[in-house]
Amino acid sequence: MNTALWICQGILAAVFSFSGLQKGLQTKERMLATGQTGVRAYSLPFIRFIATMELLGAVGLIVPWATHIAPVLTPLAAAGLGIIMLGAARAHARLHEPRNVTANVVLLALCVLVVIGRA
Repeated sequence: MNTALWICQGILAAVFSFSGLQKGLQTKERMLATGQTGVRAYSLPFIRFIATMELLGAVGLIVPWATHIAPVLTPLAAAGLGIIMLGAARAHARLHEPRNVTANVVLLALCVLVVIGRA
């Protein structure tokens, strides 16, 4: 089970690192042009806030558990990222994008698995 949880944490950390970097470095227009349609209804400062939370969450998925320093932060990071996925699924559902909603739900499920497995 530990190996499966580490795999989930690694996948989530990679996905949220990439997503956070994209949202943190690109203009809103560029994000929309590259297919990140979920940002359409949100202001750039809010998008940057989400980017920061995704990057911090990615770190929180790995570092606390790996170093045994405040390991309680790992399931909390997973829970926080799960909340972001709920919002993302809602944004994509409004845009009638079932494929993106499905991806958000899969990531949410991985987050829930990490929360339960590491709590």
